[in-house]
Amino acid sequence: MTFSVGETDEYGQNYKVTTKMDVRVLDVKYMTPAELDAAKDMTLAELDTTNEPEHGQYLTLTLMLENVGDAPAKITTYGMMKWQDANHAAQDATTLESVGGPALDRTYAPGQSVIGALVLDVAAKGGTVSYYGTNDPSGEPAFVVTLPSE
Repeated sequence: MTFSVGETDEYGQNYKVTTKMDVRVLDVKYMTPAELDAAKDMTLAELDTTNEPEHGQYLTLTLMLENVGDAPAKITTYGMMKWQDANHAAQDATTLESVGGPALDRTYAPGQSVIGALVLDVAAKGGTVSYYGTNDPSGEPAFVVTLPSE
């Protein structure tokens, strides 16, 4: 999937597309807090345990993001990932949990790519996760991932 990244002027108006990003879903895995603890790259300073998910279910969403445009793209996922299904209204799914590895939140120069995993907190298995972090005033998500129900 390819999506546009852009910017607005200092007043938050006059949105213009500056570059394009390609996103590929590499893996989706539902996890319990114990499974998430086991998956973490733990150091002695990080021997904390995962909290219970606020909404009900953790999942790791492994993505490859690549700047396929001609200008740098700043990507921020925290607070920009929303989950919903037929029974639940859209809700923030981001967490501060991590399984280690490269962070997806960064500025990508043209041609650069990163593979990383987001740990999300969703109310149930299934539904969709949408990314809203592009400054596009239309309010439409940049990309949507349909999640498996198992």
